[in-house]
Amino acid sequence: MPVTAKLSKRFYEVLGEDVATELVNWFNDVDATYRAGLRELNEVNFARFDAKVGERLAELRAHFDSRFASLDAKLQTLRTEFDASVQQHTARLESRLTWRMFAFWAPTALAVVGMGTGVISLLLRR
Repeated sequence: MPVTAKLSKRFYEVLGEDVATELVNWFNDVDATYRAGLRELNEVNFARFDAKVGERLAELRAHFDSRFASLDAKLQTLRTEFDASVQQHTARLESRLTWRMFAFWAPTALAVVGMGTGVISLLLRR
């Protein structure tokens, strides 16, 4: 939005209408030139800034990708170790439970057989 320069009425009277108008137009042209130059400089600086931000974002993305890959590998290792540990503990638990079931059922089976033998011997005595 250009700002139009105007001079005082006295300036127009002293210099004349044509010279004062030409001076005002020259000021406006200089202002427009400087504005255009400033706009162009701002666009160039913004383009450089945008390129640097894009570069930094790419570096950051690569850094995070490598960190996530590293964490993913560590997580996979921990999961494998955990699965092996769970399988080992499950096998030990299964072994202990099998032994305890045998330790419980063997005397029980002996008692049932003994009781059955006793009942049969009592029934046969008659």
